Amino acid sequence: MLAAFLRTRRESLDPQRLGLPRSGRRRTPGLRREEVALLADVGVTWYTWLEQGRDVNPSVSVMTAIANALQCSPVETRHLFILAGLSPAEIPASALCENLSPASRRLLDALMPNPACMQKPNFDILGYNHNFCLLMGVDLDAVPVDERNCIYQYLTDENWSRRLGDRELILPLFVGYFRAGMTEHRGDPRWEALLESFFSVSGEFKALWQQRYEVRGIENHLKQFTHPQIGTIQMQQTNWFSTPRDGARLLVYLPVDEEGERQLGQLSRYC
Repeated sequence: MLAAFLRTRRESLDPQRLGLPRSGRRRTPGLRREEVALLADVGVTWYTWLEQGRDVNPSVSVMTAIANALQCSPVETRHLFILAGLSPAEIPASALCENLSPASRRLLDALMPNPACMQKPNFDILGYNHNFCLLMGVDLDAVPVDERNCIYQYLTDENWSRRLGDRELILPLFVGYFRAGMTEHRGDPRWEALLESFFSVSGEFKALWQQRYEVRGIENHLKQFTHPQIGTIQMQQTNWFSTPRDGARLLVYLPVDEEGERQLGQLSRYC
């Protein structure tokens, strides 16, 4: 199966689009084996053996290079690793888009007046609508991009943390969420940097991380927000994921009753 997948990917690529020089008439479509080896910086004989299904024990770094040479998507890369006998969890996290697409921006605005935001798996905030900022009591437009992270904001901004209520309940949840995600993203520089920043700004977070080993998964649930003017608002948090793994997550908060609808309508009065 590995041999068939490698050959199919190789034959599907256009050498001219990859900037490879023309070198005589091609008998078969796509790239030659030596061209894949060149792009991946591996030996031609070794790559030929790999494509023939021989037992050559490829490493994670080499298979990553081959996946890149073959222009594999994240799903195809994951499939390639499985076929090669490597754990999918070992695949380096692919770089996710750092900018919100125009379509996602329109989606967030269209969800108004319901507060909504889009987050990466590490809780970095990619985008948000106006009522999300009002609900959390923070103008995210004024926050540096590298600090637009839900956990970091919770640990450093009093308005944000007060809106979420009981710290003894909320903080362990964040620790459990982040620990579970970090296991899937071992060695990722952004995840490592975030963890260090959490430790530096919160001794509580660091203590919980070191003393308790709990992991939690993201799920839809009821959430209470405490607003200084309009009181406690009970909202249903609903999550949609753009892809099954490593994708952005859209969070939308919906009032659960008429009182919540009324309170949500008052948010804009307290900018």
